[in-house]
Amino acid sequence: MRSIWNGAISFGLVSIPVKLFNATENHSISFRQIHTEDGGRIRYRKVCEVEEREVTSAEIGKGYEDADGTIIPITDEDLARLPIQTAKTIEILAFVPADRIDPLQMDAAYYLAASGAPAAKPYTLLREALKRSNKVAIAKYALRGRERLGMLRIVGDAIAMHGLLWPDEVRAPQGIAPDTSVTVRDKELDLADALMDTLGEVDLEDLHDEYREALEEVIAAKVSGEAPPEAPAPAAGGKVLDLMAALENSVRAARASRGGAASAEPAGETTTEEEAEVRPLPQRKAAAKKTTSTAKKAPAKKTAASGKKTTAATKKTATSKSAQGTTKKTAAKSTAKKTTAKTTTKTTTKKTASRKRTA
Repeated sequence: MRSIWNGAISFGLVSIPVKLFNATENHSISFRQIHTEDGGRIRYRKVCEVEEREVTSAEIGKGYEDADGTIIPITDEDLARLPIQTAKTIEILAFVPADRIDPLQMDAAYYLAASGAPAAKPYTLLREALKRSNKVAIAKYALRGRERLGMLRIVGDAIAMHGLLWPDEVRAPQGIAPDTSVTVRDKELDLADALMDTLGEVDLEDLHDEYREALEEVIAAKVSGEAPPEAPAPAAGGKVLDLMAALENSVRAARASRGGAASAEPAGETTTEEEAEVRPLPQRKAAAKKTTSTAKKAPAKKTAASGKKTTAATKKTATSKSAQGTTKKTAAKSTAKKTTAKTTTKTTTKKTASRKRTA
């Protein structure tokens, strides 16, 4: 790697000569501008307005345009003689916990390497002090014509520096959050937590730029004269459901993709097997509630009707049995009466015959 800056870290009275290296690199595929009719390159030429001729990079310097349009030349020697300590020095101001730094302030990342053997001991001292304190160093430095804010931290056995935006360069999130009143139910939060737990963690080393790979395939196909690969068919849009159903489907799909149980909804909740997407449709939600209410009431009515039929049948059976019992009792009474009458008649006849004989 080629260093982009040489200077020193000022750590109290300790000075550590260092070199600055870019810690990141850009893998994006860049394009050239062309004339669509004939494929000719479109170029931007640097032309001097005074001489009206194209100039080379070696002939180009810096200049400040005053309010009246006057250009004031600024040379590299002028910048090197700036009356500030950070012109060639990374000046450490303080050590703070890492969570004090807002990620919104994070900018470009660099590696700081010790410059020469004499810098090895103070470099290692600063590195070990940062490790033991579990803190980061806040520093100021000058780079590319402006003073910047930086944060020094440990990456492996090296000291890295993140450029930081000045606090007044970070915009406040005014007007970003929804301005409507929203109520989040506990069940929705529970499902969101379940989805987060199901998705789990990810190894960042496994992630890669699929867009760049697809673009490389298209370029390779065009170079070889083949037809570019076909784009995959867009996923079929699912039914528009409420937030609860979308969360339930998401949890189920996440668990299924990880080989877990497909069922992920809490007891008492109903879901659909189709994919769901969340859209704010208040009227549709009201209709869904009405449908659910009707669905709940319909089985109740049916059950009540069945209950009524069963009760009526029971009553009818009881009445029939009661009528049969009454009929049997009446028949028994009638038979008993007839038997009694016959017995009485026979007894009377015998008594009369006996009286006649006696006389």
